[in-house]
Amino acid sequence: MIKPAATVTQNTWEFLRDPMITPTGFREYDARWKYPDQINLPGITALGLGLGTQMRQRGIEPVIAVGNDYRDYSLSIKNALVVGLMQAGIYVKDIGPALSPMAYFAQFHLDVPAVAMVTASHNPNGWTGVKMGFERPLTHGPDEMSELRDIVLQGLGKPHAGGGYEFVDGVREAYLDDLARDFKMTRKLKVVCATGNGTAAAFAPDLLRRIGVEVVEQHATLEYTFPNYNPNPEAMEMLHDMAACVKASGADLALGFDGDGDRCGVVDDEGEEIFADKVGVILARDLSKLHPGATFVADVKSTGLFASDPELQALGATTDYWKTGHSHMKRRVKELGALAGFEKSGHYFLAEPVGRGYDCGMRVAVELCKLMDRNPDMTMSDLRRALPRTWSTPTMSPYAADTEKYAILDRIVARLKAMSASEEPIAGRAIKDIVTVNGARIILDNGAWGLVRASSNTPNLVVVCESPESEDELRAIFKAIDTVIRTEPGVGDYDQTF
Repeated sequence: MIKPAATVTQNTWEFLRDPMITPTGFREYDARWKYPDQINLPGITALGLGLGTQMRQRGIEPVIAVGNDYRDYSLSIKNALVVGLMQAGIYVKDIGPALSPMAYFAQFHLDVPAVAMVTASHNPNGWTGVKMGFERPLTHGPDEMSELRDIVLQGLGKPHAGGGYEFVDGVREAYLDDLARDFKMTRKLKVVCATGNGTAAAFAPDLLRRIGVEVVEQHATLEYTFPNYNPNPEAMEMLHDMAACVKASGADLALGFDGDGDRCGVVDDEGEEIFADKVGVILARDLSKLHPGATFVADVKSTGLFASDPELQALGATTDYWKTGHSHMKRRVKELGALAGFEKSGHYFLAEPVGRGYDCGMRVAVELCKLMDRNPDMTMSDLRRALPRTWSTPTMSPYAADTEKYAILDRIVARLKAMSASEEPIAGRAIKDIVTVNGARIILDNGAWGLVRASSNTPNLVVVCESPESEDELRAIFKAIDTVIRTEPGVGDYDQTF
């Protein structure tokens, strides 16, 4: 096997023949590249050969479920990946176009050990990637990704006899059946279903109607050019559009889904965007009534309410704050035997008896409808207002090159630690603690906090802040942290502010 090159000139003989893979595409818990700038089809085949080799080295049964999202180039990417898997002697069960959680479901439904889902998730068109895993419901974490990267980039993929291919029909229908089960709404509920023209358009409207919801479709037709905006329910552009549709239609809430359907965003009946971590607290309150003493996991970008909320405390709930990232969160939920995990980005990990432990925006949509059904006299805005009030930023991402972002972050964290050691205040408040499980979460003496970390998926840092006091304090915290960030000349503009 030829070692993949980091660059091969496009529109050349070599580009159609030789594998090209930019090394930075191997990230903490999945793989993502700009296509064809950072990876070509022979490179994807080399990735498939490497993944199959990794399966065999680990003693995994050589059978894998493979799917692809609804982008115009994803089928070509999947086919190239399948060729590499078959070269490694892997039997491929192709489930066709899919959501990432449908691919995870296929592992259980088809009783196969491994999964590879071709998707760029919420990244804009032009990106591609693969989410993969061997131990359901888990997906690759840093150790597995490092091992795979070395196999692929060092040309250590080994061809093996015995590969095969089968197209498996009917998984979409089985997935929807599993989500709906026998549940039917007993109250009237009108929901804006927003998919940003992504893959969830083929699932979410049907699912919501099946459980008895009146659906208002918003950009809920499949269109892989994403003519309105990139499907990302963490982005304010999509949330604002969902809010406008709620107000225009008189809906009870809006549910929005990202490009591969593993995330869910929420807007309430008053058109207020509820960031996913706050939705997580609402869900945790409801689930804790059904399962007192439950354990939850929240990522470090999430609200401090998981730890401080009086209602969760009264119900005996405990929360563990953990590393951001779907693979990190899935693994932590399983390790702790937690009932659910929540990420501010809109990934929810609902474990048994609610779900199977993987992130599924469709499962979250159903569970939110069930929550509304269990609270027939309350609106979503009532549930929002019932939470202790905090002021928080959206997730903001200033540019930092993939090759530099971790070194930049290390220096920023060192400066923040030095501020804490010298008792230098932030926004007029003392630094109580700095949690460094994933970047630095600076906790102030009143429970306010600010986070800076490196994005695992894109060339960016990530910044989030929250105050239990006021909008003014929130802005002061952000300004103080941003001042530290701006000491780094390699950091660029933010993708959005507040």
